[in-house]
Amino acid sequence: MPDSEDPKQVSNNDLRNAQFGGGFINADTVNAGRIGGDIYNIHLGQQTVVSGNSVQSQSQRQRSLCEKDSLEKAYTLQSQKITKIRTALVIETDVSRKFQYEHQLQSEERTLKELGDKLDAIEQQLQAADNSGLGADTTIYIERPPVEGKCYKAVVQPGALIRLKAPQRMGKTLLLEKTLDYARQQGYQTAKLDLQLADADILTNLKTFLQWLCVDVADSLELEPQLDKHWQEVFGLNKNCTRYFQKYLLSRTDTPLVLAIDNFERLFEYPEIFPQFCLLLRGWYEAAKQGDKIGNIWKKLRLVVVHSTESYPSLDSNHSPFNVGLTIDLPEFNLQQVTNLTKQNELRLGEQGLTGLMELLGGHPYLVQSAIAHLKSQQVTLEELLRLAPTEQGIFSDHLRQQLWHLQHNPQLEIGYKKVVMTNAPMRLDTEVVFKLHSLGLVKLVSNDCVPGCDLYRQYFSTRLE
Repeated sequence: MPDSEDPKQVSNNDLRNAQFGGGFINADTVNAGRIGGDIYNIHLGQQTVVSGNSVQSQSQRQRSLCEKDSLEKAYTLQSQKITKIRTALVIETDVSRKFQYEHQLQSEERTLKELGDKLDAIEQQLQAADNSGLGADTTIYIERPPVEGKCYKAVVQPGALIRLKAPQRMGKTLLLEKTLDYARQQGYQTAKLDLQLADADILTNLKTFLQWLCVDVADSLELEPQLDKHWQEVFGLNKNCTRYFQKYLLSRTDTPLVLAIDNFERLFEYPEIFPQFCLLLRGWYEAAKQGDKIGNIWKKLRLVVVHSTESYPSLDSNHSPFNVGLTIDLPEFNLQQVTNLTKQNELRLGEQGLTGLMELLGGHPYLVQSAIAHLKSQQVTLEELLRLAPTEQGIFSDHLRQQLWHLQHNPQLEIGYKKVVMTNAPMRLDTEVVFKLHSLGLVKLVSNDCVPGCDLYRQYFSTRLE
């Protein structure tokens, strides 16, 4: 590669000049310096939470579909740009330029991850709306004892730290809401921070992120931010955030505060933020153990951290919030819980029907509840559902295509998962690949190996990944 070439200019066209059609991008190159900014000019509408039998309006749905389409196009361009950078990195011989490419590649891969996260959020929003439109109450909560009891017992403990972890669509957010509802019944204050909804520029540096945290929690408690009063530049960033909570948010009242942080895994891709924020959370947890006035203040804070993968960056064990407190690994539904769900929906599937459903879907909460919603609506019989499930005619086709899309846009995951679904025995893969597949819910872990998450996935992907 000529020395005169700008390492940020691995292309000549940006997103605005790209032509989409038939999967062909009419752009010889992609401008690596501008694509990130262009991507984040895409408007994302307010996330809509569907509960009970409320139905997303047609106009809202149309906006979501347009947003999804724009993001998919942006994701494709971003993937192509990363491929070009990787190619440039391989053929580059100058050490300093290789370093520049490596740094740029890390940044662009984070951008790709953010686009994927936003696509997931919109897909889940659309799926929730579709399910509610079936007339079934898709928010029915099925308890998985002793999980709920452990959460309720822990959240009332002074200075508690609870960690909820499970793959996507396993019901973590519903369990979180149940725990927060229980805390409110005890008279506690609650604040929920969803990192999936954080704009990319909020995650650009630690100061911006921590100030956003402070303002967001204050807003949840209907308080004025008062950052000017409690944020002093003479102190470090973590110290300032700690002072803000200690002197303002926690000292105003004797009422405990439950702070929930959902989709925590989004921070795993931000090395400028993740380790320092983990150190901060661990410091708050340890402060509550003190027997002095300061300790009494921090005993009022209870932390709930929710994430979908264990594949977090390495941390000093003394600085990590992942090896203290209560860890809840949310399991799938068992047969009795699926039976209870069918009864609540006034369905009679019989022992043979329930067995067939469980053999196909395991106890995957999202898949099971989607199946029951369609059965209750009488749009499909159980026999048709089971027969067509792993095909494009089946009720899970949108979900399966979305999972396939994730695999096809990550060659390592696609290659690894092909081995999993084509083999009848547990398969050992690279650790990072295993955790990413597990986060998507595509595999279950068997010791250090993995197997398909359910038979539906095995049937569908064994024909799509040939």
